[in-house]
Amino acid sequence: MRLHDLKPTPGSKHRKRRVGRGIAAGQGKYAGRGIKGQGARTGGSVSPYFEGGQLPLVRRLPFKRGFTNLFRIEYQEVNLDFLNDRFEAGVEVTPQALVDAGLIRDAHKPIAVLGRGELDKKLTVHCHRATKSAVEKIEKAGGSIHKLELTVTGARATIKKLRKAASE
Repeated sequence: MRLHDLKPTPGSKHRKRRVGRGIAAGQGKYAGRGIKGQGARTGGSVSPYFEGGQLPLVRRLPFKRGFTNLFRIEYQEVNLDFLNDRFEAGVEVTPQALVDAGLIRDAHKPIAVLGRGELDKKLTVHCHRATKSAVEKIEKAGGSIHKLELTVTGARATIKKLRKAASE
């Protein structure tokens, strides 16, 4: 193979669209910009939600786009059917045991146990949160649930410290 044998991959090169070169060219007359207005002018590009200087709807409604809840708690979810498959009867299911079993990634982040599936083994589950159905199924199988205390981090911890300092 020589330099003169090299060619771009078929389909990777496209001809540039020549706009405003007459009606027969397909993009003539207004060159795809419509008639008059800001979009027709040079440099007249606006963001998709620009409302002429008025505060855009997406910024007025925080539950729509562009809002991040600082106080959101991200739980790592574990279903009962996974606990049934991965653990033997009578075992204590701790955050570290869940990491070792490959059900969660981080033992320090909050864990929520969900009620999908059936449980036929007696397990002692340590978690931060559990659904009603999960608690019922674990207790029905003869096991128990121990709620772990949720450690506060990030913005939540900052607010908590500020409130404590203000009250003193």
